[in-house]
Order: sequence, then C-alpha cells, then structure tokens
Amino acid sequence: MTMPTILESHAPHRTTPEHQLVSVASLQRTLDSSISRRALCTKSARIVIIDDEVNQIRSLKQYLTEAGYSNFVTTSDATEAVDLVRQEKPDLVLLDIVMPDVSGIDILHIFNLDQTMQHVPVIVLTETADRDIKHVCLELGASDFLAKPVDPMDLLPRVRTLLLNKHYRDQQASHAEWLEEQVRKRTTELAASREEVVHCLARAGEFRDDDTGHHVLRVGKYVAVIARELGFSPSRVEIVELAAQLHDIGKIGIPDAILHKPGKLDDEQYAVMRTHCAIGKEIIQPLPPQEAALLRSHARLGASMLHVPSSPLLMLAARIAQTHHEWWNGSGYPLGLKGEDIPIEGRMTAVADVYDALSTKRSYKAAFSREKCFAIMEEGRGTHFDPKVLDAFIARADDIIQIQLDYMDR
Repeated sequence: MTMPTILESHAPHRTTPEHQLVSVASLQRTLDSSISRRALCTKSARIVIIDDEVNQIRSLKQYLTEAGYSNFVTTSDATEAVDLVRQEKPDLVLLDIVMPDVSGIDILHIFNLDQTMQHVPVIVLTETADRDIKHVCLELGASDFLAKPVDPMDLLPRVRTLLLNKHYRDQQASHAEWLEEQVRKRTTELAASREEVVHCLARAGEFRDDDTGHHVLRVGKYVAVIARELGFSPSRVEIVELAAQLHDIGKIGIPDAILHKPGKLDDEQYAVMRTHCAIGKEIIQPLPPQEAALLRSHARLGASMLHVPSSPLLMLAARIAQTHHEWWNGSGYPLGLKGEDIPIEGRMTAVADVYDALSTKRSYKAAFSREKCFAIMEEGRGTHFDPKVLDAFIARADDIIQIQLDYMDR
C-alpha cells in the first residue's frame, strides 16, 4: 500500500466538474427559493391592463394567472382608462400605446401630472421599435417596454421585478410614515410635559401668594391674547404664554412677612420685594457654559458631549422675570429701562400682571370691578404701559373677561 506523500496529504482539495455542477445547482435553488419567497408578497397585487385588443387582454391575463396572479382590472376602452386607474389604485399598469380616441402616450401624460399616479409602475406594450416613441414614454414615467405580441418569458420576470420594487417602496413609505407619526406623538408628549413643568415651577413661586396658582395661568393667557392681537406667530404666542407664567418665580426668595403683609410695605420691605425680579432671572436663566460643563461631568455625560444651546423658553422667561416691572417712561425697576428698550414680552407681561393684580383679591386689597380696572389701566397709558400694548389688550377685552371667568380663584 502506497502512503501519500506530505505534499499530497496537504495539497488543496480540487473541485471536480461534477462538484461544481452540484454547487451551482445548490446556489440556484437557494436563489430561486429566495426569489419565490419575495415574489409571494406580490401575487395579490392589483394589475390594470389597458388595451383596445380584447384578445391581447385575454392572453396577458392567462400568462399572469398561470404565474399565480389573480387580481386584475381590465378595459379595452382607452377613454375610461384614467378614471379606472384613479379608482382602482393599482400596483402595476400594462398599457398599450396605439389605441383609438386616446393613445397610451396621452394617458402617460395624465399619469405624469397626477401625484397619486406618478409612482405606479407602467409597462408599455408596443408594436413599434421607434426610438423616439420609447424616449417620450420614458420621459413620461414609463418603467419598461414589451414588444407585441407579448412573450410570457419576457412578461413575467418584468412584472415580478416591478411589483417587488413597488412593494419595497411601499414598505419604505409606510415605515417613514410610521416614524413621522412617532415623532409627532413624541413631540406632542414633550410639549405637554414642558407645559406641566413650567406650570409646576410657576406655581412653586406663586403658591405662597396665591394658593390656586391661577394668577400665573391668567397672566400667561392675557399675554397670549395681547401677542395674538399684535400679530405674533402661533408658535411665538405659545412660547410667550408659557414664559410669562414664570414672571413671579422670584417670589420664592421673598420672606413671608413681606409677601403676606396686609398693609403697605415700608421702604426697606419694598426694596426687598423689588429683588424678586433679579431673583427670578437668577433662577430661570440658563447656566453659564462652565457650570453646564461641570454639571455634565458630574452626571457622567462625557467630556466630549457637545454644548447644548440654551432653551429659548427659559431665556425668554428670564427676560420677562427681570423686566415685567419696568415702566414705559423709565421709572420702573430693577433696571430703569425706558420705551422700546424694554423687551416687548416684558411690556406685555406688565399690562397682564397689573390687570390681574387689580381685578383679584389680595391680602392687602379687595378686587376692583372690571370697569375700574380698565379705567386705572388707561391712566397708566404712556407712563406705566406701552400704548400699543395697552391698545391690544383693550381691543380684546371680551377675551380677557372670558379668561377671568374660566380661571377664577377659589
């Protein structure tokens, strides 16, 4: 018995032609199986056949039926083709080019102008090899061409390929739509959470002065009314309404003895009360970059994390908290700003805040009538209040009164 040499025992295995044939056949079976699985999802596809030759329609249906397709809508009247396609919303159209009354090219023109039909694949059936006609059809969105008489060996692979492509596109579109819906849902949830957080924070400052928390809600809604009357965009109205609710958050830092004193404050107490504007700004304003970076570091968010821009809502709320006691004539506090140097949001909140203070009961005063409130507000025109803002407020008096009724204190 002859032992194999070392070289022979380690020589690479050589595939015989028979092995190659088996391997190719195996791969082909795997490929066919994969194609078949994917093709199954297209067997219920709706196929519209438009051809003025009834025998041609019958032949096409027979070829496709033998291949497993069963959902057909057909017409030999080209004049009803467009309405038929709009109604049936097919997955594929087989379209003859040469037909009486309305040609296939005319139909393609209409398909190309209608967004609901632009993405439906169309196989053009033609007896001509004219390159210009093919070029026009392609420009109008045709997906493929078949020469008449149609050979089923050409028809079936092309139908299968176009239906598979459409099925894939439909899946992608459906998934994209689902993702958009999830984003919309999440955005709505985040907006609702933001409103709840703002209101809770606003109530934290107001609870010691107004245990219903309705003052901050009313002021925010009055500001929104003014903003709409001044022509603010809906998104800006929404953010300014939320931000205005935080105008008195600085009251957290004011002692109860001053905050709840029934009588007039003395000069020293009044000076302390005035600090709530600066306190509010300090509470709300975004952290400086260095402190924000330190906070991220302590939270183990990573030193490489990008700097997150400051919240527009909090920046606006800090501006309102600081400036809602400024006067139009410059005699307000804490900065003594005058005229349009006062941010418009601060001017709007000044009107809303004073009206709510006049029209509701406080520990140091009774509620004034609406008539008296509006009269006092008019006295502050051009001194305390920006005339333009006051006019916007008064122009929406009915809305203001409705807000009072809807959000009355207990």
